[in-house]
Order: sequence, then structure tokens, then C-alpha cells
Amino acid sequence: MKAIVVTDQAAGTAGMKLVERPEPQAAINDVLVQVHASGFTSGELTWPSTWTDRLDRDRTPSIPGQELAGVVTALGYGTTGLSVGQRVFGLSDSYRGGTLAEYVAVEAHNLAQLPGDVEFTVGASVAMPGLTAWQGLFQHGRLQAGQSVLAHGAAGAVGSMVTQLAREAGAYVIGTGRAPDRQKALDFGAQEFVDLDNNVLEDVGGVDLVFDVIGGDVGKRSAGLIRAGGTLVTIAGPTEARPADGLTIDFVLVSDRAQLSEIVQRVRDGRLRTNIGTVSTLDDAVAAFNRTERPKGKTIIRVRS
Repeated sequence: MKAIVVTDQAAGTAGMKLVERPEPQAAINDVLVQVHASGFTSGELTWPSTWTDRLDRDRTPSIPGQELAGVVTALGYGTTGLSVGQRVFGLSDSYRGGTLAEYVAVEAHNLAQLPGDVEFTVGASVAMPGLTAWQGLFQHGRLQAGQSVLAHGAAGAVGSMVTQLAREAGAYVIGTGRAPDRQKALDFGAQEFVDLDNNVLEDVGGVDLVFDVIGGDVGKRSAGLIRAGGTLVTIAGPTEARPADGLTIDFVLVSDRAQLSEIVQRVRDGRLRTNIGTVSTLDDAVAAFNRTERPKGKTIIRVRS
């Protein structure tokens, strides 16, 4: 089968290569999925799990990619909950990756049914950003109607999901980003926009929840905006920033079938729009991930047409 592999962490996306690899086999509780569309997060190439297994042994050449949508073609021993021929979407384990390929073996519990009226490219684009936003807002942030949310990177793949889900939950959303991102952030539902290059972040005043995808100085300054009892939720890594009278929660998402089903239902009925930028083929994936211009939305690889 065709697959993208990486062998050199220092090379980043420039080290990606399209090669032939053996088709994977479905282990216990796995399903084998014929991949129709795949997503990729550039940060994967900095994760230890891309390069080593859980015992810290080298596992290169690795096939990156965690996000996928496709069709189940085989079941591993003992696998339940899914069937051959079923359309599915979701995430693979970060220590396995493998979705930038024609086939991938994934633990069945990491996948949910993809309704027939949702395109594969949409399924692949919504899994990771959707779960990240859902878990940050509702599990870790405990967002309630009437609260205010500061959504960093509001025009990005995750930030646009944060904005839409928070608005649906009855929150007031302030988006941030660069000046060219303003209209896109507002189109996704942000009620205000802060240009991080030209506006003063602190002018926002107090908010109940900050969803941080940036980290660094922005993350530290955001801690000072949290109201008493509020939460700074971050996916930008551990932070020393602590609100004076609130919580900081640094989390890593986990795949959840029930949450995936909630998210895709919102896509079906128009409450949630995906943020897809470029759609490319597997043959052109290496070039797609190495463009010099800043990506606008999520890059999706259409593995099968």
C-alpha cells in the first residue's frame, strides 16, 4: 500500500516520503480501515510517540497521521461495536498513528460511525479539533450558559470549533488571532475579536474561561484575565501561569465514541462547520504539508477519490 513515512525527527515535514509499505493487520480489538481521507497535525512530528513505542524503542519508519475517515474492511479477534463495510471516523493512538496511508489498523473504540450524508473529508477534519474543543470546554472547563470564553486562534482548526461549540452552549465568545483572521473568526461566531499584534489583550477584562492553543507569553498573560472560579484550559503544554483564584488545566485529548457521535450530529444538522483549508491527494501530500504560506484551515488528504 502507499503510505507517507518519516525517519528523521530533525527534518520535520521536509523529511516525509511517499513509499510502499505492507498492509497492516488487525490485532485483538482492532479494525482494519480502508482510509478515504486523513488529517495531520504538524505537532505530531515533535511528539515522542511518533518516533518510539511505549517502551521507548525506536519505531521508525513511522507512518504519521492520527485523524481518519474510511470504511472498515476487517475485524480483529474479539472486536465488537463495528462491522465490515461500515463508514467510520475518529483517531488512531498516537503511538500507532498511521492514517497517512491507504489502510490503517485502529482500536475499534477510537472510532464512531460516519453517517452516509457526511463526506469523508469532513469526517477526517472534525475528529481531532472537535474532540479537543469539546473536552476542553465541557469536561475540563465545565462551561455553563451565560459565561464568557476567550478563544485563542479563533480562525484555526481548533479555535473555530471552540467558538462554535461555546456559542451553542450559550457562552459569549471573544476570539483572538492576527489581523487577517478577524473576519473568519467572526464568521465562525466570535462576538468580538482581539488582534494579538495590534490590540491589548488585557483590554478584554475578566472572562470565565480561556481556551489557549498558543502558550508562551500569550498563555501567561491570559491567566491574569480569569475571573474568580474560572479556568485556563490549554493544549499548548504545561504552563506555569496560574489564575489568582482559578484553575489551569493542561490536557491531552482522548478519543471518545459518544463525543464523536455528538460532534458529527452537529455537523449534519448545520450547527457545526468544519474548517478545511487545502484538500490534497496522498501522492501530493508531502508537498501539501511543506507549503511556504501560512495554512488557512486544516489540510486534509483525500486518500481515495
